[in-house]
Amino acid sequence: MGLNAFVNLCELLQVQGGLDEDGHVGIGEQVATFLIILAHHTKNCSIQVRFYRSGKIVSRYFHKVLGSILRVQSVLFAKADPVPEDWLSRSIRWHLHRCHSPQGDKSRYRTRKSRISTNVFGVCNRNMNFVYVLSSWEGSASDSRVLRDEITRRNDLKILVGSYYLVDAGYTNGRRFLSPYRNVWYHVNEWAQGHRAPQNRLELFNKKDSSARNVIKRCFGLFKKRWAILQSPSIYLIRIQSHIIIACCLLQNFILMNMDVDPKEDATLLPEHISVGDDTIVNEVDIIDVVKSSHEWTQWREDLATEIWEIWRREHDA
Repeated sequence: MGLNAFVNLCELLQVQGGLDEDGHVGIGEQVATFLIILAHHTKNCSIQVRFYRSGKIVSRYFHKVLGSILRVQSVLFAKADPVPEDWLSRSIRWHLHRCHSPQGDKSRYRTRKSRISTNVFGVCNRNMNFVYVLSSWEGSASDSRVLRDEITRRNDLKILVGSYYLVDAGYTNGRRFLSPYRNVWYHVNEWAQGHRAPQNRLELFNKKDSSARNVIKRCFGLFKKRWAILQSPSIYLIRIQSHIIIACCLLQNFILMNMDVDPKEDATLLPEHISVGDDTIVNEVDIIDVVKSSHEWTQWREDLATEIWEIWRREHDA
């Protein structure tokens, strides 16, 4: 984070997040300590030596800054905005973060790879800004189960009328959530020219879908690379871990909004832009309280796949 961005963050947390100086530790030191712990997974004892503070002081101000960041969620979370016609849609994905859980809860947090993890459900826009994050589910929970819970919460994910979200094959292809065809290749690197090129509308649709969803992969890749605290098991309680994950998402949004060049981002991972029409998006919210397959939504995906295939064939036959 650049110096100007750091100063802006301190001001934001002071003015809108309620962070203050109490005569012991200045706001700059509070925020710097917090960022060092998140970015480098620095232990409390190391912070004590670096800043000449007691372990109790370090812990107190860590939680104080964490609370301030959570209080500015409405400022730092990106808004759901209309998607232009040359972009298939917004992206949605989940990610597993390894953690420590209470002994009696380990079975619920154990994934199929036998890791103790917590589920992170994230939605981002085409600019790699997080729009929504849910981090309270245990690692054993399925994608669809987490999504069903998310849309029934009071502060659930808002879906604009005429809009939809792209999801991966782990989700149901249901109203406002568009998933690729299952049992069909859909990873971009599986296609090339000649016999490896898409052979039918299902393969082409999945190729275009995978290209569009590449933005969420880049977003989470940058997310994991930036915050070392997410790269190894956490020592914090599950509730605090969930708050830390959300804080990392908010801080990533802040950095992207306040720095012209992000040193952590690899410019070679730019997604492939595609030309697929999207529905007209207005500023009304479509209330979705259940995600299940339907004939109407399945047929809409079929029509969209057919349209993409016909356009692609015309372009390649010309």
